[in-house]
Amino acid sequence: MSQPMVPASRSRLPLRRRPAALLATAAARLIVGLKPHRIRRILCVIRRGAAPATTRQALASREAVVAVSARCAGEGCLQRSVATALLCRMNGVWPDWCTGVRTAPFRAHAWVEVDGLPVGEPHRPWEYQRMMVVPAALPGKRRPERRL
Repeated sequence: MSQPMVPASRSRLPLRRRPAALLATAAARLIVGLKPHRIRRILCVIRRGAAPATTRQALASREAVVAVSARCAGEGCLQRSVATALLCRMNGVWPDWCTGVRTAPFRAHAWVEVDGLPVGEPHRPWEYQRMMVVPAALPGKRRPERRL
């Protein structure tokens, strides 16, 4: 993708959380080398059975991925977004995974979002026209929130 950005600040990740983040980042590296329709198909299969992610869960996954990968901390938005979604899935949840473009000036970008808002991204929700989305749940089939 062509979204220029300053590398995200990388914090230290506790040792117990590193293996999952490294695995998600490595798997994402393999997935992003595929054609777009295959990426979408793979993510749709992986998403099955997951509950929608909260903003906190998605942000924690994004921060973990950025902490273990210099590529994901920099301009690797496609790998970062896929790795974030995969790490969320390892925790039983799924954010909306999105790719999109804007035209003036042209930029392509990939990100994850929760409730229509990008997670950990500097852009505003309306800046990019979505081109491909793997939503947390199929439309009309969102699970109701549990009441305590």
